[in-house]
Amino acid sequence: MTDTITLRPIGIIHSPFQSTQGMPIQTVAAADAEGELEIFEEFTAGLRDIEGFEFLILLTHLHQAVEKLEVVPFMDTVSHGVFATRAPARPNRIGLSIVKLVHLNERILRFRGNDMLDGTPVIDIKPYVPQLDVRQTEHIGWFGHGLQRLPATVSDDRMS
Repeated sequence: MTDTITLRPIGIIHSPFQSTQGMPIQTVAAADAEGELEIFEEFTAGLRDIEGFEFLILLTHLHQAVEKLEVVPFMDTVSHGVFATRAPARPNRIGLSIVKLVHLNERILRFRGNDMLDGTPVIDIKPYVPQLDVRQTEHIGWFGHGLQRLPATVSDDRMS
């Protein structure tokens, strides 16, 4: 299949993280890290009623990531197929971040749980609804041993 999908950003992330070096790798490990999402003017009406949600799912374009099909993820020491990881180095470089909404001021959403670089384009926002989004499972692949590394793991240059 050679079809092209065209996406346009609805906003941009403002973040203290200017480089991937040393930044958090998952929002759960960055619970206190703040950021802002500036929604572009033409999408402002889409924010109506968003303040009723505590958490939001941000879909982003990982604009500084490269494309790889096999990676050594940040929480492991062996290579895996990229689709078995949450690594940013992937074919379409789509990121998913679950963030806690702190405040909405016109078209600026302030949030916590920031694991995104400054300037990251946002392609969509979805409300996080536990009854729809949480699944209980015992099958989490290599993450079973990798999650113990999460609290002390930050991004490095392996995805460059």
